Amino acid sequence: MSEINRRGFLQRTPAAALGLAGGVTVLANPRSARATPANDRLVLAMIGVGGGRGHSLATGFLERGDCEIAYICDVNRALHEPRAKDYVTRQGGKVPKCLQDFREMLGDASVDAAVIATTPHWHALATILCCQAGKDVYCEKPQSHNPWEGRQAIRAARKHDRIVQIGTQNRSAPYNLAAKQYLEEGKLGKVHLCRVFEQTYESNFKWGPDTDPPATLDWEMWNGPAPARRYNTAIHTRWRKMWDYAGGQMSYQGIHQIDLARWLCGVDYPSSVYCTGKRFSEGDAETPDTQLATFEFPDLLMTYEQTEFTPYMLRSDPGIRNGDIFPHWPQNGTRIELYGEEGMMCVGRMGGGWQVFVRTKDRQPVIKDQMYGRYPDPDHKANFVESVKTRKRPNADVEEGHRSILLVHYANISCRLGGRTLQIDPKTEHILDDPEAMRLFRREYRKPWVVEEVV
Repeated sequence: MSEINRRGFLQRTPAAALGLAGGVTVLANPRSARATPANDRLVLAMIGVGGGRGHSLATGFLERGDCEIAYICDVNRALHEPRAKDYVTRQGGKVPKCLQDFREMLGDASVDAAVIATTPHWHALATILCCQAGKDVYCEKPQSHNPWEGRQAIRAARKHDRIVQIGTQNRSAPYNLAAKQYLEEGKLGKVHLCRVFEQTYESNFKWGPDTDPPATLDWEMWNGPAPARRYNTAIHTRWRKMWDYAGGQMSYQGIHQIDLARWLCGVDYPSSVYCTGKRFSEGDAETPDTQLATFEFPDLLMTYEQTEFTPYMLRSDPGIRNGDIFPHWPQNGTRIELYGEEGMMCVGRMGGGWQVFVRTKDRQPVIKDQMYGRYPDPDHKANFVESVKTRKRPNADVEEGHRSILLVHYANISCRLGGRTLQIDPKTEHILDDPEAMRLFRREYRKPWVVEEVV
């Protein structure tokens, strides 16, 4: 068995590592992207700091020492004061301005970039508005609510020459760069099957009565591009399970593995997509808890398998993400399996590392090659800051993120239509000969929360 060392891989093959995906950049030192003097810091506006992810992104950028937060934008003003107090202590006493409506920040030329961590139904529109205002963007996944608005976000980024990084951090992980090189060098042989898993436990919920929103919450803006409706605690807290706001577990978590798998396999658009799914748990959630999808590419089939009733299927914990240890693959709920002619590779997301298994010997597993992983959040932030500085497209460029979330959108459309096989036109991204499916390709927007035809 050969062991591929993370640091050694980068030292031995820097040119190869940087060239795997058309200019991918990995920075060993997150502080190396920009100098740290105050006049050279990247000035950020945080859009959405209520969830754990938005706050985590904010603190992560501040920990670098070369970023500062000029604006805290969140529709819930109850978060403004506690977040501001936290960030002030992390950035040398500079006090960020607090806004409920992030659009009030767009005219401030001192802001270099926006970090978007709102609910997903806002991601594309917020990205477009920030690009139009001359801001670079770090946008959390999933980057769009539907295929059409995702393409509009790309048009805005290109038209206004903006850097847009999607929060699919696996593309900045050195161990995944090494896995991609391993595959491109043919060490696994030709890969014809890739299986993607998202298995966890997610409880259902019951609708409560509509009520008035909390006094501190701008509910109209929170609801934004979604259809108008009264405040309901279920919507505000369980939006991931509702079609008007998200695409279920596949869109919210499975996209990490789907994006990584598509990148490792080197494929773009599928020729056909089939998906079936069902919600077996009792409750009012709309999206499936059990979902199976098949994506057909030239010379490759990719499958996606999801369960939300499986508490014994585990995500990689911090010990695995940041240590020299591999998951127990059969019960790792976020794994990717690549089946080549010469062996089978298991890959973990967010620092799980990878191992290559070949034919057993004396009934015992034989591991041919392996590499430990590390949580890639710092690397991904570093890549974004470097891209803003150099104007080179980032590792998870908006176009690449769009092609990955398209797989989710196609699968969900197929599933919502009862498991209909969709034929895809790669030139237009449209679904062929299926007007009913194309009606789910975009949504109706309500003023003023409109994704315009011309961006």
